[in-house]
Amino acid sequence: MESDREWKVRAMLVGGLLGALTGVGAAYLVVRRWESAGVRPRMSTGEGMRLGMLVLGMLREVGRLGDQGPSS
Repeated sequence: MESDREWKVRAMLVGGLLGALTGVGAAYLVVRRWESAGVRPRMSTGEGMRLGMLVLGMLREVGRLGDQGPSS
């Protein structure tokens, strides 16, 4: 049973690390774009909602990864 728990913990740690790195990378790109345009960072409500929906769609697709069974 311990090995069953180990892979779950490892998957959570790797997923958390990848998610954090992806978030930092995305923030870096946005900040760089705003700096090059010479404007202060502003995000409208619509842009925030669109970004949130994109993140939810991505999470839905990640959740579906195991639904297709073993790859051929």
